[in-house]
Amino acid sequence: MIYLMRLGFLFVVFSTFFSLTLTVRAQVPPCVPSSNVTVIATGLNNPRGLKFGPDGQLYVAEGGLGGSLTTVGCRQVDPPIGPYSGDFNARIVRVGAQGALTPVAENLPSSQTQPLPVPLVSGVGDVAFIGNTLYGLLAGAGCSHGLAGTENGVIRINPGGTTLIADLSTFIQANPVANEEHDDFEPDGTFYSMVAVRGDLYAVEPNHGELDKITPDGEISRVVDFSATFGHVVPTAIAYNGNFYVGTLGTFDNNFNGMIIKVTPSGQTQVVLSGLSSILGIAIREGKIYVLENQGGFPALCSGRVLRVSHSGNLDKIDVIATGLQHPTAMTLGPDGNLYVSNFGYGFPQGAGQVVRINL
Repeated sequence: MIYLMRLGFLFVVFSTFFSLTLTVRAQVPPCVPSSNVTVIATGLNNPRGLKFGPDGQLYVAEGGLGGSLTTVGCRQVDPPIGPYSGDFNARIVRVGAQGALTPVAENLPSSQTQPLPVPLVSGVGDVAFIGNTLYGLLAGAGCSHGLAGTENGVIRINPGGTTLIADLSTFIQANPVANEEHDDFEPDGTFYSMVAVRGDLYAVEPNHGELDKITPDGEISRVVDFSATFGHVVPTAIAYNGNFYVGTLGTFDNNFNGMIIKVTPSGQTQVVLSGLSSILGIAIREGKIYVLENQGGFPALCSGRVLRVSHSGNLDKIDVIATGLQHPTAMTLGPDGNLYVSNFGYGFPQGAGQVVRINL
C-alpha cells in the first residue's frame, strides 16, 4: 500500500533529514555518484518528469514547494498523510546553456502532505510534446489536495498561458478501478508519468493503478486497469517502443518489489521482468531497457541507480550503469544518446533539485 510506503519513507526521512538538509544547503551532495554522472542543472524544486523538445532543449516538470492553502467540503486524504495543503508555485522550466532555467509555465498547482517530519510535494508530474506543442501532467491539483477549483489533468502550454484540456480528477472519480486501495486513497489521483505516442498522450496513475489515454481534444479513455490484474502495484514509469513498458514502485509491505509490465496498444498485459526495486523511470535505446530504481526500497539513502536490461529471449541480463543517485524521480533519453535524470526530487530544501546526465 502506498500508505505504508509513505509511512516508511517518512520514517527514514525523519532519521536522515536534518543531516541531509545541512549537507544540501552547504551544496555538498551526501552521495557519491558514479563517474559517468554529471550535474547539468541545479536550483530546481522537487523536479519530476523531463523530456527533450523538438528544439533540442530539455524541459523539466517541477513539483514546486507546496503551501498553506486548504479546503473544506470535499473528501480529504486521510491522516497521517493528509489532509493536504498547497499553493500555486509549481512550474515547467527549460534548461539552457550552463544549466540556466527559463520558466515556460508558472503558478501551477502544488500540494504537500502533512509537514512532519517533512512534507512531500507534488505539482507537475511530467511533460510531453505532440509536434511542437508542450503538454504538462498535473499531479498536485484538486480539492483533496487543498486547492479548491482545480483538477488534476493535462494542460496545454500556450504562448500566453496554459489550458486544461483534460480533467483527470473527474474522470477517475467517475470511473473507479476494480480494486481501489481504501487504506490509502487519493480522490484526485497522483498522476506521475506521461508519454506522447502517435499524436495522443498516455498517463500513468499510481494510487488507483491505471494507464489512461488523452487525445489533444481532451477525450479520456482507460487503456489498462492494473488493479484488476495485479492489485496495488503502484505503476509509476512508462516508455513506448511499439508496446508500452510500465514500471511499478512496489509497496512498503512487499519490500518495494517492482516489476516491468509490457502493455500492448490494445491493453493486453504481460510481466516481462520482476524483482527490481522502486522503479521510477524507464527509457529504451537500441533494444535495451534502462531502468531508474531505488535499490533496496524507495526511502533508502544514496540508493538511486540505473540498470540496463538486455533483451536476449528473456529480459535476463542486467548491468548496473550508474549509482549514487539520491531520491531520483524520473528519467528520459536525450538526443545525444545519453540518459537524463531528475535527482534530489523528494523532501529536500528549496532549490536542491538537480538534473544529471548519465553518459552511456
